[in-house]
Amino acid sequence: MQYDIQYVTMRTNTTARAEGPPEEPPEELELRPLSARSVVLSLLLGAHPPELPVKELVRRVEPFGVGGSTARAALSRMVAAGDLRRTDAVYRLSDRLLERQRRQDDAVHPRTRAWDGDWEMLVVTATSRGPAERADLRTRLTALRLAELREGVWLRPANLCRPLPADLDRLAERCTARPARPAGELAASLWPLDAWAATGRALLAHASRADRPAELFTAFAAVVRHLLADPVLPAGLLPGDWPGQALRAAYADYRRGLGT
Repeated sequence: MQYDIQYVTMRTNTTARAEGPPEEPPEELELRPLSARSVVLSLLLGAHPPELPVKELVRRVEPFGVGGSTARAALSRMVAAGDLRRTDAVYRLSDRLLERQRRQDDAVHPRTRAWDGDWEMLVVTATSRGPAERADLRTRLTALRLAELREGVWLRPANLCRPLPADLDRLAERCTARPARPAGELAASLWPLDAWAATGRALLAHASRADRPAELFTAFAAVVRHLLADPVLPAGLLPGDWPGQALRAAYADYRRGLGT
């Protein structure tokens, strides 16, 4: 189904964006050191398959300031919390975190296609949902790189090669749109593009200055988190000097240096 959305010039959801990132990040980013749990998770989220023997995990976390006893204690707590599964002496991500790894992989290696001007749109039709259900749906739609135009109406340029979960059909109507509003103007109103780009450039600068393994590891963990919020828009809708590709290339070089 295709719609020509003339109401796209209506007031967008400015309240949500007002609570987002500031227009410019601080010149010097202050990244907190990662906990033992975060170091272990970052290593496994970047591993394919996402599993490592305990001896290998302990060996790999040591350069990042996590001692052997601390690592083993963290692994035990993560199994108890359902973050990891253990088979003999091998630790593997739980099913819940496998989904997080999939999202991370999509952020680092987004699959795109040529954009013909269409926008994909979801109009939420489900009613009688409680606050928790509404919040969960918002989180899911945001993870799919959709943005909220107005309450219950989500959209983005149709340039991503990714299926939408089948269960969304009972919650929302899917369609294709050709907004009347200029695409670049609309994209800039839906995503904080300048703020995202400024933070991305600050992360690249921070990583280039890092001179200790733990500091560099922390910087690239922050890079991956930042890429999860990249809307992955067509090039023509992005501000100049967009750092998305530079962030991905720097992260790929770092992973090669780690041998993973």
